[in-house]
Amino acid sequence: MVESAEHLEPTLVGQVMRLIQTRIDRRQYTPGARIPSVRAMAESMGVSKSTVVEAYGRLAAEGIVQPRLGSGFYVAAPLAPLNLAELSADTDPTVDPLWVMRQSLRPGEDSLRPGCGWLPESWMPHEMMRKALRSAARDGSGPTLFEYGPAQGADTLRALITRRLLEQGVEAVPDQVMITDSCTQAIDLVCRFLLEPGDTVLVDDPCYFNFKALLRAHRAHVVGVPFTANGPDLSVFASLLEAHRPRIYLTNSGLQNPTGASLTAPVAHRLLKLSEPYGLVIVEDDIFGDFEEQPSPRLAAFDGLDRVVRVSSFSKTLSASMRCGYIACRPDWLRGLADLRMVTGMASSPLNAELVASMLMDGSYRRHVERIRTRLSQQRQIVKTKLARLGIVPFVEPAGGMFLWCQLPEGCDAAKVARLARAENVVLAPGNAFSVSGAATRFVRFNVTQMEGDKVYAALRRAIG
Repeated sequence: MVESAEHLEPTLVGQVMRLIQTRIDRRQYTPGARIPSVRAMAESMGVSKSTVVEAYGRLAAEGIVQPRLGSGFYVAAPLAPLNLAELSADTDPTVDPLWVMRQSLRPGEDSLRPGCGWLPESWMPHEMMRKALRSAARDGSGPTLFEYGPAQGADTLRALITRRLLEQGVEAVPDQVMITDSCTQAIDLVCRFLLEPGDTVLVDDPCYFNFKALLRAHRAHVVGVPFTANGPDLSVFASLLEAHRPRIYLTNSGLQNPTGASLTAPVAHRLLKLSEPYGLVIVEDDIFGDFEEQPSPRLAAFDGLDRVVRVSSFSKTLSASMRCGYIACRPDWLRGLADLRMVTGMASSPLNAELVASMLMDGSYRRHVERIRTRLSQQRQIVKTKLARLGIVPFVEPAGGMFLWCQLPEGCDAAKVARLARAENVVLAPGNAFSVSGAATRFVRFNVTQMEGDKVYAALRRAIG
């Protein structure tokens, strides 16, 4: 930011200048973009046109904007380096996605992390992983251990993923699948492929908090759709389609994060029908799908991977350290995505692909997931009972998974509760970290697998008073 624009005295002219500079810094106005006319800015800020003229003149003198005769003022200054933290500087840090992620990923064993989004290390398949590693070391060829893989990823794993998709009614061939390093990378590539700065993206409200942070990096206009126990509120969804003409809708169909709710078939059919006239692309993140006890409907199955892009990974079920995810979509799009994959990160790891493929082929992955489902079901009931004693109740009864999206007692503010708990080394995920509209003040997402022992409940009891 230009020094003089940042430290102006608090005059009306200074307020106009700071507003324009802030919008440039936040990439709402990019180089070459036209800023509001003098009349429009004066009306929106409730100041005189002469005030705006003076502010624009001073911005032009500093080289931040430039006038074009008979056309208006345009952004001239180069963009400042992207700083995601600064884009949310006016937000309570406790409900900022970056803050929650930093706290959850902070190294050390002193903190309890019921706000994180993964299974404890003790729940993961240690022996199964060691067996796969020994096999890869013993039998792996030079290309597997030392060379880059093909752009779309290993053929064997792509074929296995298409079989897994077919089990959910999603018909695909290996040429519609590309291996990625993670589900987040898959979504990032789709956003690079489809979005331009300023495009509107619909997300569930609440949604996974990293969706919000990632879309900031793509300079998208993010709009929330209220999420119910059966899926998105379709009346609101329809009105947002008409008002915003969004490019993408980013969602989870099964075990939605954070609510744990799952899409019903009638809602899925209606959602696709509403979307069709607008050419809306739906990105379906299915990263928690393997934790469902009874599979729910998938948009990709109804759509046939035409306007639905399916993304997922094995980070939650196998290992966050062994990075392996995938994209499944229409073949003509996959070629462009594969090119983006190469120029932004070469290819996915052949070694990781071989490890995952070996566990899928010998049946050990299926047995591991079945054990995890049983254990999760038991743990959800234990945690739900303990939280109920504190007056904390779930939004829905999830059909699987590790999350309970819970409402705190009347009068409690989740952000305040999270700050008090953090002082006791308990990391929570307060509701408004997930909510675009800020409508989840009383909600908290609990990871039931990270809540053994009494310390979390004791901290919660003190925090909610």
